[in-house]
Amino acid sequence: MNEVKAKEESSPAIIFVDDEATAVKYFQRAIGSLAPVFTGGSVEEGKALLDAHGDRVGVLVSDQRMPGEFGNELLRYASERYPHIVRILTTAYSEIDQTVAAINLGHIHRYIKKPWDITALRMELKQALELSELRKERDQLVREKLGVLHKQMLATRIGQVRMLAAALVGPERFQPVETYLAAAALAEVQCPEPDWLLVDYSDVVAAESQRSGTFAHMVAENFTALRNRRFSSSVADAVAAMAETLEAAGVPVRREDDGFAVDERAALVEYLGEPAGKAVSIRHAVWLASLLWLDVNGFALGASRKGEAVAFQPAHPKSDFPADRLATWIEQF
Repeated sequence: MNEVKAKEESSPAIIFVDDEATAVKYFQRAIGSLAPVFTGGSVEEGKALLDAHGDRVGVLVSDQRMPGEFGNELLRYASERYPHIVRILTTAYSEIDQTVAAINLGHIHRYIKKPWDITALRMELKQALELSELRKERDQLVREKLGVLHKQMLATRIGQVRMLAAALVGPERFQPVETYLAAAALAEVQCPEPDWLLVDYSDVVAAESQRSGTFAHMVAENFTALRNRRFSSSVADAVAAMAETLEAAGVPVRREDDGFAVDERAALVEYLGEPAGKAVSIRHAVWLASLLWLDVNGFALGASRKGEAVAFQPAHPKSDFPADRLATWIEQF
């Protein structure tokens, strides 16, 4: 019994909306053996059914003339929120203008005139259920493919940070990259995925190239300016000078006895965590430039979470990072 119930709950369902109780009973009797059927008597009830069962619904059938809103409004609602659902409009009236408008806007898949031919209706719904399943399978494949593209974009950004650091302080110096990525991980970087259905991949690549080039230029300029800065040779003075530089650039830094903390975690993840079309701010460029400056002076920072903030304290610089360390970070993100 439980297996039968589980199978019914996993089977694609049909929503039928009609204000005529006789039509609802007739539809259930004719179609109930084909798939589970949810019924409603108005557009509002239909919307509620969609919101409650939309993920498992394969087909929506709506009458056109009902009290309040017309059925094509329900089909429009479904097309915007549940595009995998196959939408069918049915009516006993000849409302050609509204029907044609709904078809042209993509709100309906079929128009079926009442009274129904039950054999034809069952065939239409069987095909609609199959189409809905095909749409779900296609959408899943598209999501998987786009997920790979999204991960590649984030991996490319991480690689660009490594390349920039190697160009400015030397390929053998990985410590500033380690600190930068550790801080981004603690700040819980979440690179937003582009809406790949609305943007072209080549446009995203072009935007990424422009964004990365501008960011690299800003980091290089600020790193050069920082290299001319003088301070005493102690690590405490170096960290204090770095905190002062970040404050001047607009990073909200909270001074602490042995270092500093950044409460606004977004300031630490801009390059990795913002969309391709959003330029990186000067304050974030100063953040990476400061890490590079600290490294060439022989110092390093350790990062840790402190409540909602990311805290930084002086740490011993490392030089023996594994060859696959960057790959490990890419996998982590």
